[in-house]
Amino acid sequence: MGQPLRVGIIGLGTISVQYLQTLDRLPAVELVAVADLNAALAGNVADARPGLRACTVPELVTATDVDLVLNLTIPAAHADIALQAISAGKSVYGEKPLALNTAQAREVLNAATDTGVMVGCAPDTVLGTGIQTARKAVDDNLIGPPIAATATMVVPGHERWHANPDFYYQPGGGPLLDMGPYYLTALVTLLGPVTAVMGASSRTRPTRIIGSGARQGEVIPVTVDTHLTGILTHATGVLSTMVMSFDAVASQSPKIEIHGELASLAVPDPNYFDGSVEIRTLGSDTWTTLPVSAGYRNAGRGVGVADMVATPTGHPPRADGTLAYHVLDIMETLLASAASGRRLPISSSAARPTAVPLQTI
Repeated sequence: MGQPLRVGIIGLGTISVQYLQTLDRLPAVELVAVADLNAALAGNVADARPGLRACTVPELVTATDVDLVLNLTIPAAHADIALQAISAGKSVYGEKPLALNTAQAREVLNAATDTGVMVGCAPDTVLGTGIQTARKAVDDNLIGPPIAATATMVVPGHERWHANPDFYYQPGGGPLLDMGPYYLTALVTLLGPVTAVMGASSRTRPTRIIGSGARQGEVIPVTVDTHLTGILTHATGVLSTMVMSFDAVASQSPKIEIHGELASLAVPDPNYFDGSVEIRTLGSDTWTTLPVSAGYRNAGRGVGVADMVATPTGHPPRADGTLAYHVLDIMETLLASAASGRRLPISSSAARPTAVPLQTI
């Protein structure tokens, strides 16, 4: 395997805690540097890990001992940081989305191609045992030819618990752009790329009230639609229906269901790495839990970086930038379809990532 991949993290917000926990136990990865606009925060993270140094963003992206930049900044900074790292000859792995829009994302991918470096992007939850066991069931023809799928994410709104929820209700926010990457990456992994979409959206109220923290009771404006329904046509002809909502209370249905001629699958929440996969076959009146049969056991956020390390030369990593671009394209086009009332084609595509054999990370 040679030397471990040397990683530098930019952005040490809440999500970085989960990444740090995963990187600490990945022998194929060595964390060497961290940077954040809050220099004190970077210093605290570095002080907690022997041999780790804190530095500025320009110092990290140009450091000779950093092979890959792990980009955990806010979405508005994703493209800029990625382009800086790529310009310095670094590979990049970023939090979702790949960029704020497909124009920025295409610039990142083109720069990486020109420079000869790799681009990876979250979510890597699809590499865990939950989605991968479901994928193996589909690939093993346990449900017969897939016909349709549903993906449901229903919550009453993040302002109930988030102390500063403003960005969820501004352009670039909303339930689709916030949570859609998990569900769409799972659907493409399970059923292949999407060729066309039809969307419709709504907004229940023009303001929200912050429910916790120092700003509790403050009224904030809502400038984006907060409920979206979409119909996706996959290249195989499978039809997937999505419901992404910040307006309703809850859903009792599974997060994803896949329906075939022989059986239906209940797939666990794609925001997590594990979870039970259940199947109900034609003629049966009960659901049966399938044994775990594929994916990374004990996976956490950041396993996509280790998967990149293990990717053979010349092959795309499973959580690669092309897949993230396709997912972003689907979301942009769904929103455009909802605004226009028309069925719209998806201009991009992405190969269905290779399956992950059952293994422990």
